[in-house]
Amino acid sequence: MRKCLLALAITLLCLNLFAQSVLKEAAPASAGFSAERLQRIDKLMQEYVDKKWMPGASILIAREGKIVYHKAFGYSNLDTKKPLQKDDIFRIASQTKAVTAVGVLMLYEEGKFGLDDPIGNYIPAFKKMEVLDKFNAADTTYTTVPAKSAITIRQLLTHTSGIGYAQIGSNESNAIYYKNGIMGGLGVGNLLLADQMKTLGKLPLMHQPGEKWTYGLNIDLLGYLIEVVSGQSLDEFLRTRIFEPLGMKDTYFFLPKSKYNRLVKVASENEEKESVFMKDRYFTMNGTVDVEYPATEGTFFSGGGGLNCTALDYGIFMQMLLNNGEYNGKRILSPTTVTMMRSPQFHPAYWDDKFMGLGVGIYTEKSVPKTPPSPGSFEWGGFFSSSFWVDPEKKIIAQLFINQFPHSHGEIHNKFKVLVYAALEAMQ
Repeated sequence: MRKCLLALAITLLCLNLFAQSVLKEAAPASAGFSAERLQRIDKLMQEYVDKKWMPGASILIAREGKIVYHKAFGYSNLDTKKPLQKDDIFRIASQTKAVTAVGVLMLYEEGKFGLDDPIGNYIPAFKKMEVLDKFNAADTTYTTVPAKSAITIRQLLTHTSGIGYAQIGSNESNAIYYKNGIMGGLGVGNLLLADQMKTLGKLPLMHQPGEKWTYGLNIDLLGYLIEVVSGQSLDEFLRTRIFEPLGMKDTYFFLPKSKYNRLVKVASENEEKESVFMKDRYFTMNGTVDVEYPATEGTFFSGGGGLNCTALDYGIFMQMLLNNGEYNGKRILSPTTVTMMRSPQFHPAYWDDKFMGLGVGIYTEKSVPKTPPSPGSFEWGGFFSSSFWVDPEKKIIAQLFINQFPHSHGEIHNKFKVLVYAALEAMQ
């Protein structure tokens, strides 16, 4: 009898732990949140919509797997005033980087490569790199010096390789990459990742590998590494190895036609910094960008910025990381690797209080006087004004999706952080 009761108790405990790892709606109080204080988020979001400071927003907050806040505000289309829905699909841009980083770490766990291996061992175009020495802005000519060391996979994960960004990078990288047909990865037509990365390998680094932090096409290159090592396209790898196992049913590089109507329209802003309908689907930024790229049949899978998804889908991804690599009985990464991912790897000179982890930014003890997330929390954001963070200490995941470019009132993301923690009553 005792053995039966013990077995039953163990089974119930396991079922409870399993249930806690899966996102589900719950009363705020059950997760230590004040329902009344969470309503401050409603007021803030509605204020920004009413003042035309943003078109709309989709928000998800959860603690210990309990969704305490999941709402949509404003419009998915400023032209038609179509109300935004919780299951509408957003361009998440650079929030793709964390997903691709997880894909890289999955292959690392399988022994396919070491993080300190030279990327040139797997992609020969990056075997012998040159570094920019002198640049002539008048005619975009330049001179180079040899790289002192090889680019490593770890440097790509931490943006310390010396690779710059196309379109949104420095004047030098914008000019050199544009002249050679390298694009940033968003709305760039039917280019191929392999072709772009092989060309990138012929161009100079912006600085010596490992010496500085430079935001660049590092994660796009790692997306190509995934293709080379796995033998799958990045699209297929992420779908079969991450999205389908986790149940992320609305995450794509390019949407199926049946879901085009759920894609949020990108807003722009006028001279008064008010959100306005973007009448032209194309805009110029060191090259032409088609903002309706998710609703096309594209071929370029940007590991640094190409994904689109719902708030719930990205919440599942965040919860998997909060669960130390597991969700709904599916293990994506080991706890050891997740810990390494969210551990400080490099301190960018102009990041006063944060470090770079593997594909994510890390809050530290120095962050505490300035911002609410606990030390060890990790985050990233996206080009079209989106942000997320995961707080392992307080077991919180949170995100704010907006689709607007440019967005002069991006301070809403920091205000959102404040309101989330201000609503937390029980530390647990």
